[in-house]
Amino acid sequence: GNQRNTHIGLYDLQTKQNEHLYMFEKNLHIISCSINNERTLLAVSFCQYTEEERATQLLQSVSKYLTLLIEIHPINNVRVLKAVDSCVRVQFLYPVEGRNASRESRLLLVSEDKYIEQFDIHVVAEEEHKVVIQKSGQLPRAKVADDLVWAQWDMMEQRLFYIVPKESKSTLRCVQFYPEENFNSILESHLDIAVNDTQLKLVNFGYDYCQDQDVASKSLKNLQVFTSKAGGLCVCCNLVSDIPHEIIYSIYFLHKGYNKTFTVSLERAESHQLKEVAFMNLDYYVAAYLPGQFLHLLNIQHPDMLCYSLFLTGEDARIDALQNCSIRSPWVSAVLDCNAGSLYHVSISDSALLQLLQKSKRDCERLAALHCALLYFQHTEDLEMQIIRWISENLSTCHSFDPIQEFIIASLYCRMCPETENLDKLLPYTSLHDWIGAVPGVICATDIISLPVLEFQNSKGFWEKLNSNLESVKYAEPHLHYHSKVLRREWRNLAEEREERRTTAYLRNIFENAKNAMSLTDCCSFVPEARLVPLFEEEDYQQQLLMGLMVAQLKDHLMRHLQYVGKKKIDQIVLDYVANLLNLVHRIMKEVWRRYQLHSCIFCFDERGSAAEFAVFHIMSRILEAANGMCMPLPPGFHTLHLGLGVRCLPLHTLLHYIDNGILQLTETCVRKLLKDLDDTEQNEKLKFSIVMRLPEALGQKVRQYWNHPINANLIARKYVKLLLEKLGSRQCSRPVPERLSFPVEFLPLNYLTNMLAEIENQGSVHPYEKQDHVNARFVEETALKHTMTLLGLKYS
Repeated sequence: GNQRNTHIGLYDLQTKQNEHLYMFEKNLHIISCSINNERTLLAVSFCQYTEEERATQLLQSVSKYLTLLIEIHPINNVRVLKAVDSCVRVQFLYPVEGRNASRESRLLLVSEDKYIEQFDIHVVAEEEHKVVIQKSGQLPRAKVADDLVWAQWDMMEQRLFYIVPKESKSTLRCVQFYPEENFNSILESHLDIAVNDTQLKLVNFGYDYCQDQDVASKSLKNLQVFTSKAGGLCVCCNLVSDIPHEIIYSIYFLHKGYNKTFTVSLERAESHQLKEVAFMNLDYYVAAYLPGQFLHLLNIQHPDMLCYSLFLTGEDARIDALQNCSIRSPWVSAVLDCNAGSLYHVSISDSALLQLLQKSKRDCERLAALHCALLYFQHTEDLEMQIIRWISENLSTCHSFDPIQEFIIASLYCRMCPETENLDKLLPYTSLHDWIGAVPGVICATDIISLPVLEFQNSKGFWEKLNSNLESVKYAEPHLHYHSKVLRREWRNLAEEREERRTTAYLRNIFENAKNAMSLTDCCSFVPEARLVPLFEEEDYQQQLLMGLMVAQLKDHLMRHLQYVGKKKIDQIVLDYVANLLNLVHRIMKEVWRRYQLHSCIFCFDERGSAAEFAVFHIMSRILEAANGMCMPLPPGFHTLHLGLGVRCLPLHTLLHYIDNGILQLTETCVRKLLKDLDDTEQNEKLKFSIVMRLPEALGQKVRQYWNHPINANLIARKYVKLLLEKLGSRQCSRPVPERLSFPVEFLPLNYLTNMLAEIENQGSVHPYEKQDHVNARFVEETALKHTMTLLGLKYS
């Protein structure tokens, strides 16, 4: 104040004003202060000497530091808690939100002499709502920690992290304070950090300018502990490098059992600018930030591969409001600028992230930005649309990963995992198995560390999730994630009918699974004419088989590891997973369809396709490639739509090449329409003949009847003869003379063939063309004569 008074106030985030709490009628150097939850008690520690008094050296017999407990409801008694020559920090404990006002407050005192103790303070309400401390004697106290060299307070979760040195290593411990109980030491972890500090380092106990200016302490330079709501526990610290213009920092991923040490070589940096890296907690990410140099966003959930972490430099790494290294992250998404005394909310900008995704030329940055957008922003429709647009424009520029695969798998992971605890350890989050790329200018070294030891009973929330993460590491976490190797083998065996042991009941169950999954999709929720994408509701045996098998195998996988969830819940999770997968493919196609302004006229085969249709065909080919790579089912009608675009867009030789190599699959709907709608010009005959010759036998029997042409009749006759002769096998014919056909034929080979076919038919052999009654021995004879006379250039009558 103007009159050299020292005021203590409480800042109100709503009114943006300071609420006055207490005033000292002298100019004091306040070390620390804290107010209890009910705002009835104020704890203050300060240095008793003013600058003038210290200069006169008249008060050397008085303790340098004083810690007071003051009644402020209303302002009343003052009690001395500590009068010592070592600095003391104070921190009231806060109960959980919503708890009724308590008659008991608990206060932590953190001493520069490397110990922490807790005071229990009981208050009583007197007349006119006056609140006073109940006992006049000494307050009950308990030792919380001793011999520590570093401590951090987690104000949101009421946790105390501290480090105790042990020979060449250090031990990180955590004390959890509970609303109703006292406190418990709940975690112990050994860190490979040598501690030779003599001064206690404190984090989140208030800013100490003198401590911040102290550069003598190097082994615990800017060490911070961050937690995430998914059960992540990280220790971040700066390391000292002997090489000029080199920055070294380590992140201990305690929930994963390893640490990563990063060495960054800086360009054109002046020595006086090189300061310590600042760390920020963004929940899903830890940010390592060196103003003017770089911003490193590290993925906490999946730190195993660097391609999921963003390393930004230049303007991309600039945070305008934070241009100095004296910053701390007191809780998630909060940053305190210690020099300016300002507190900021920090978050990742979705618009900036999309700009980075669009302009980046490196696969590692693209992949990290894609995962960050899906993981951090939890699927807004507009963001998803922009990502799909980016994917459609960059299918050929991503060389190290398939953006369609990553989009689908990461989207499914982010949508499904919040539904059930521990599902994130069982579902795949990427299509990549490893990553061999590196970030230019950054060297990363990974070391295996011992897992933390937890001691808790019936603890929910963070500690339960951390324990689950540690258990998954013990059981080799990568092997817990579902993969499609077994699914691919089983699908191939069933599709090729190699597994005779599979019963009809088994297959019936598989197709029932597919039916249930399909009933939950958006693909079937529209009238076909009203759909933006003309997907057809048609029978697709192969895709239904794959859907059903995926449901069955994913269900078995989850049942092995989530038995406590229950069968009914797991059934729903699996059906939702497959349905969401199909919906994502449908969403990609819908956005692409809308972008290129296509409509259902693509099935008019008398016109060639446009450039827009060819672009959509290319994207659908990449979707098919991605699906095949992951053994992933596609929505019904996908192959029909793909083939229709192929017929319109590709020259015949390319179309046939795509069909022969399995890129285009012949479907009954598309082939039937093609045979019926196209007239029999020379070019169309060549197309139809090439398609008909490539039809599988079962499909050919269904659709060849729609092409009334001598070539097709010839093919049908040949197939009919072949099938009947195969059924005849090694049996001998008695060669009776059957009833003569419609006209006499004196060509002996044809007579012999038709007589044999008629005999087989009369013996009651199974008719290979049951649905086409006109296909018989007489049909073969007439077709043969027509074909022969056509070859001779004669007219058939």
